[in-house]
Amino acid sequence: MNSPGPRPAHRRANRRLWMAYAGGCALAWCLFVLAGSEFDRGLDPFWLAVYQATSMLWAPMLLGIAVWPVARRVHASDAGTSATAMAHILAAVAFSALWQAGEFTVNMVLFGADHAGAVLVAGLLWRSVWGFVLYAAIVTAFTAVLQSRAARAAAVAAAQAESALARAELSAISGKLNPHFLFNTLNTLIALTRKDPAGAEAALLKFASMLRYVLDTKRESAGPHARAQGPRADRVLLSDEIEFLRDYLALEALRLGNRLRVDWQLEDDVLDDELPPLTLQPLVENAILHAVAPRKGGGCVTIMARRNALNDGLDLAVADDGPGCEPAALEPQPGQRRGVGLAALRKRFSLDYDGRARLRIHTAPGAGFRVDLFIPQA
Repeated sequence: MNSPGPRPAHRRANRRLWMAYAGGCALAWCLFVLAGSEFDRGLDPFWLAVYQATSMLWAPMLLGIAVWPVARRVHASDAGTSATAMAHILAAVAFSALWQAGEFTVNMVLFGADHAGAVLVAGLLWRSVWGFVLYAAIVTAFTAVLQSRAARAAAVAAAQAESALARAELSAISGKLNPHFLFNTLNTLIALTRKDPAGAEAALLKFASMLRYVLDTKRESAGPHARAQGPRADRVLLSDEIEFLRDYLALEALRLGNRLRVDWQLEDDVLDDELPPLTLQPLVENAILHAVAPRKGGGCVTIMARRNALNDGLDLAVADDGPGCEPAALEPQPGQRRGVGLAALRKRFSLDYDGRARLRIHTAPGAGFRVDLFIPQA
């Protein structure tokens, strides 16, 4: 099996690297020409400077390309500081030797062995020194590129790991919400079966529709395209969530009758907004459990959805006219069983929206209970 070639991102990065290297070589060549030119003496000194710059720099420029795999291999190794320094010293010696060998070969072809030998002897020391200097400059630049790539790759890997952890936690939260909802709904159906078999049959049809909604949202968020869709894979339209909620309330109305009153306050222009599935149901369930079911006269649950005038986000609210409570009572006491609705929603928003979504609770004794949600849409 043939190994896959470099990924497009790597090819683009390498293309930028070599374009930058070529630009640096061209800049060095131009500066060398300018430094050796005497424009006030005509064109002859200029062409002489061009010749000198070309004859002196072509070898280190070409050899610099070979420094890249050396820098990459040394950077990827786990060798200590001493071994790394020794590897670079040996590479610098080879760089200088190959530079001088290249110039000697060209001079011998163009001007003969005697001239090439004389040039080699005359420039042996300074070419050796400059070979070390140029190698150090080139390998430092390449090493900086490699370190930048490694840092970027580590940042991407950390972000992917954080995203995977967040998705795992979100899945665990949804796993808490769904069984909690199913358990309570099944208890309602069992109680209704004893009192009103015909009503129980109608409720089962509603329940089947609700289960289909839950399973569809699970399938979409865990399907093969969920990762490609990113964090918006686990979203539903508000209109679908409202339809699901109407089925749930219809089922509860079979049990509670006229004691359950619902006030819908929905703006039409927000029905196509998106939100996580099962966002409103736990809040409505809590309102029924604490403000409607325990009271002989029942109660009213108000469900609101509107556009946020400041940032075009989605404002939601679930309120009841029940007894309310002290805000301190919302914190579970030692040994007290904690509900999953509010806690799970708060955790879900913190993971899924990076702190941009909000959940606020307003309550006081005798003043009912209200939960306000803000869900960004961009």
